[in-house]
Amino acid sequence: MRRLSAGHHAAALPGRAGLTRELGWFILIGLASTVAQALLYWGMRHWSPPVLANLVSLVVVTVLNTEANRRLTFRGSAVRAVRAHAGAGGLFILTYLITSGVLLLFLRYRPTSSPAAETLVLVPTFALVTGLRFTVLRLVVFRRHR
Repeated sequence: MRRLSAGHHAAALPGRAGLTRELGWFILIGLASTVAQALLYWGMRHWSPPVLANLVSLVVVTVLNTEANRRLTFRGSAVRAVRAHAGAGGLFILTYLITSGVLLLFLRYRPTSSPAAETLVLVPTFALVTGLRFTVLRLVVFRRHR
């Protein structure tokens, strides 16, 4: 078993140990982000259209989520903040399209739904997109060079 010198972070752990640590942080950050996203959306929805509330809540939470993941989940990565946020920007567009599509589809069939009902539809959508987000961030944005 290889010993880590004092200068190496736990993030440098290869294989399962590194993946387990990354998944743990990502899940914790993802849960906090989903709650924040839902609360922001629900709060904004009382005075703004659904697509705008979705956009603003996604922008705010994506920036915070990306920085938290850069500092905690992928802390062993040499990726700089600008590159991390640029990579997350592409994911942001995909996330916005998916969540807005689900939201608009829901509103087409339930046009008089309350903001709370809309939020309840968005929460599992945020959670599903988060799985894709982890995969892309890990394999593309924060990829470790060997």
